[in-house]
Amino acid sequence: MAARPDRATPAGDPLTPRSVRVLKRRRDGPQTVTLDLEADDATPCLPGQFNMLTAFGVGEVPISLSGDPADTNRLVHTIRAVGPVSTALARLAPGDAVGLRGPFGTGWPMAEADGHDVVLIAGGLGLAPLRPALYRLLAERQRYGNLALLYGTRSPAEILFRRELAAWQRRRDIRIDVTVDHAPSDWPGHVGVVTRRIPGLALDPANTLAFVCGPEVMMRFAIAALKEAGLGDAAIHLSLERNMQCAAGLCGHCQLGPVLVCRDGPVFRHDRLGGLLALKEL
Repeated sequence: MAARPDRATPAGDPLTPRSVRVLKRRRDGPQTVTLDLEADDATPCLPGQFNMLTAFGVGEVPISLSGDPADTNRLVHTIRAVGPVSTALARLAPGDAVGLRGPFGTGWPMAEADGHDVVLIAGGLGLAPLRPALYRLLAERQRYGNLALLYGTRSPAEILFRRELAAWQRRRDIRIDVTVDHAPSDWPGHVGVVTRRIPGLALDPANTLAFVCGPEVMMRFAIAALKEAGLGDAAIHLSLERNMQCAAGLCGHCQLGPVLVCRDGPVFRHDRLGGLLALKEL
């Protein structure tokens, strides 16, 4: 069976980590760092896919790719230190070894987006899995209609990729809208949840795809706002996060109703999920 166009499969044994080195480390927020890892093989990585990263002696976690998919010399991952494994990964320095498996999962539907308007809606760290799609959209700008990025985070201090956001805001061919939940009085931007910015886009429902990534409560509100704007379920694509352990569809830890997030996602078209995101116990 031929590989799906939104999926690249890992080379070698998908269950055995290979050791790679950290090339570069930079801080992108109070608890967030971005690591550039050496690319040890020719396996292509698609926007929206993830790798399993191992902090040796601590454990393994799934981390989305956040770099430019056209740069085959490095694998870029943006990590928030929230648990023992992610904290250990975030402390790595250039030259340190890290275990890597992948890439895994489905990517954003870049081919389907050809000729369409595209709106990307990111909440918090959800900007990281969307950044590769944005790189691709801008690199092939002539293939798409109107482009917009709505990005919301809790405070100005937690805004990711500040230099790139500033550069993108200077462009005339994409709308960049950054908002924060709360801010000091000298904050010049928008204050409020990101989903409230959706009605101001004046979307063309017949010609728009939406890519959404962030906390699930934010995605539920984004779905509601997009549907209120006229988009159908098939036009809304979501990146989900679950407790992935094998990443190869074997262990079942990431099961969400009838789907396995590692195998069938992490990017899903909303009509495939139905009402699963509304069931909080899942």
